[in-house]
Amino acid sequence: MGVLQQILNKLDESFVIEHVTGQHDDARIQFHLNGNTVPSDRAFDDLIAEYYNHHYTKCVSGGGELSRAEAAGKAKNILEHDYRNRGMDKLNAYQDGKTGSNGGMRKILDIIMEGLKSEALEFHIRDVLDTFVAPSSFEEQTSIIRELIQRTGLSSTQIDTQHPERYARNYEELIRALARGLQSQYASFRRL
Repeated sequence: MGVLQQILNKLDESFVIEHVTGQHDDARIQFHLNGNTVPSDRAFDDLIAEYYNHHYTKCVSGGGELSRAEAAGKAKNILEHDYRNRGMDKLNAYQDGKTGSNGGMRKILDIIMEGLKSEALEFHIRDVLDTFVAPSSFEEQTSIIRELIQRTGLSSTQIDTQHPERYARNYEELIRALARGLQSQYASFRRL
């Protein structure tokens, strides 16, 4: 089995769910809410800190907790990023948590879980790539590009197949694109 196939096996959706992201879904399910709203900003901060620590101890630290301030701060960073991407800010998150709008606190905790899960997935991908292709080895990078060209069946009319070294420094981006494309194909077949 070639190096590229070993990388793709570690980036396969079922492998990732079993070894990386599934535990995040389990941690979210294990955290029970008494209601979908909180009465105040302070209660909001307390709840997101409590949840962040719950999730962090289950999936990241293996039991060690963060201080309340650090847990709340990290949760707020995730929420700010998510809300900003949707054209809003953290005040909208507080409002949603206090009124129950837009999914209320359940959605707030889901956003925190998704942020932690995305971070874990990125760490996994980075580790897999660095394990199989040395970040400082131009030779290994060129070799993986050769495998990628062979696997994808790209022709010399599409890219310069005779000079894979031209693409060597972009090996991470190209492998990520191939893995995303394969996942999309698998998803299409599953729908049929």
